Amino acid sequence: MANTSTSPIKPDRFGYAEAQHLLNRAGFGGSSRQIQTLASMGPADAVDTLIDFPSTTDLPKPDIDPDVMRPLTDAERRERNRANRNGDEETLARFRAMRQTAQGADRRQFANLQQWWVDRMITTPAPMQEKLTLLWHGHFAVNYRGCEDAYLIYQQNELFRQNANTSFARLAAGIVRDPAMLVFLNNDRNLKSRPNENLARELMELFTLGVGQYTENDIKQGARALTGYTRNDNDFRFNSGQHDTGNKTILGKTGPFNGDQFVNICLAQNACPQFIAFKIYKHFVADVAKPNDADPDQKRVILKIAADLRRRDYDLKPVLRRLLLSEHFYDPSVRGTKIKSPVELTVGTIRALATPQRSGRLLLDALRMMGQEPLNPPNVAGWPGGRTWINTSTLFIRQNLATYLITGKPPFDTGWTRKQINYDATALIEDIKNPTPQAVVDRLLALLLGGAARPENRAALLAFLKDHNNRITNDTLIALLCLITAMPEYQLC
Repeated sequence: MANTSTSPIKPDRFGYAEAQHLLNRAGFGGSSRQIQTLASMGPADAVDTLIDFPSTTDLPKPDIDPDVMRPLTDAERRERNRANRNGDEETLARFRAMRQTAQGADRRQFANLQQWWVDRMITTPAPMQEKLTLLWHGHFAVNYRGCEDAYLIYQQNELFRQNANTSFARLAAGIVRDPAMLVFLNNDRNLKSRPNENLARELMELFTLGVGQYTENDIKQGARALTGYTRNDNDFRFNSGQHDTGNKTILGKTGPFNGDQFVNICLAQNACPQFIAFKIYKHFVADVAKPNDADPDQKRVILKIAADLRRRDYDLKPVLRRLLLSEHFYDPSVRGTKIKSPVELTVGTIRALATPQRSGRLLLDALRMMGQEPLNPPNVAGWPGGRTWINTSTLFIRQNLATYLITGKPPFDTGWTRKQINYDATALIEDIKNPTPQAVVDRLLALLLGGAARPENRAALLAFLKDHNNRITNDTLIALLCLITAMPEYQLC
């Protein structure tokens, strides 16, 4: 039976393994030195160090042009309309070519934006900010296919980042005014004469309440509340002429509601804090596919998080702090049981081992093949996560990813050169005063598996070193790293 207490873990029970667990879940892992630094702080200061990040940092911004997918000017629109009326195919072809050129440039921008975010997750001094940005990106999911504007997706990503640990209410209010979401769910075409129900439905089903907490009439009435919520190029625009000002009845409340008031009605429902608590729990604590799949111990903790969210009006930072300090969070039933997402696997390996910079294109290809392409989730429901991350087609890539990061050798390459490796693994053990085979193996197992390796696996690593005359060289260290990261346990955190 799991410890379901949300009381803080005692400082004398917070050591290297607990600090590593915290850094894995609230960030993307880290080096042995970073873990030891957190451990020396004690639990309260360690959590505060991760959670008290500024909304902005000095990290580079992406090189992105907001006007690549600009709307036509008034003069261009008149010219195109005239060409349509006159059947001027030459002019119409020129406009089509202009559009295709812009789309090609924007697709390149989007690929660069994806690489920028992966790089940011690797280099950020505020890993929990990016971990929360990833949570909200998967929760309020928009993909490029449904938006086709890299700058709008970047704007949304910044919305999540700047409000990552502030208030869920602020995030929910922001999302119904977010141009990327308005385009993705067609609310930019939600007119009082022809209401579009997409955003209203997903606001309740996926963003605030969950399945079964609303009726079809609530959707229709909510769509009316969201009429006129559109955009002007990259900015939100409220088109009052297209807004339905009549009374609507939504979730038992009646009034001439607009979209902002619709959001507040959703936030006031008892189902909302429970649904968001489940999403937070799933992201940081356990692979629970659906709220009803949680076991009784998990449900007790989720309800405590929900009560905290309600009591604090959706203020996220104190709620997250209580969870990450809780005895439940450090319970053995929680640690080392969560399947790493492809992003966690990739970014975590690089941050833990400080591997050389590898091809950004190949990393994005690997993330895509593993099922988690940044900024491009499969649909509005985001990534299902958990056990869906691992199947016969993804496991090969997952198991070979670390080998590529460590050695620079892609899985399908037959060649192998020392120049290709370009990695000094001896830095991982430089502070071990007496680097015996046992000490080296235990250090690497602690760093990569949290010490969770089975005895037979530890024995196999020691046998490998014995076969190499117990020499601790860069070559044998790299081989050990490849062996450890190929173990099933490395897929968990």
